[in-house]
Amino acid sequence: MIDPNLLDILVCPVSKAPLIFDERKNELMCKASGLAYPVRDGIPLMLEEEARTMEDDELRSL
Repeated sequence: MIDPNLLDILVCPVSKAPLIFDERKNELMCKASGLAYPVRDGIPLMLEEEARTMEDDELRSL
């Protein structure tokens, strides 16, 4: 789980757009860049090298 206050201030390091937390996948997702950043042990890994590229269907569902 991500603290809602933290989610309010985090942005994608690539696009600077807001992030959406997917609790099921434990990822922070950015529609603008199409990247999903993992959250491990409650800590978001906000490095582009750690992110995965989301599939088209994932982007459409955001």
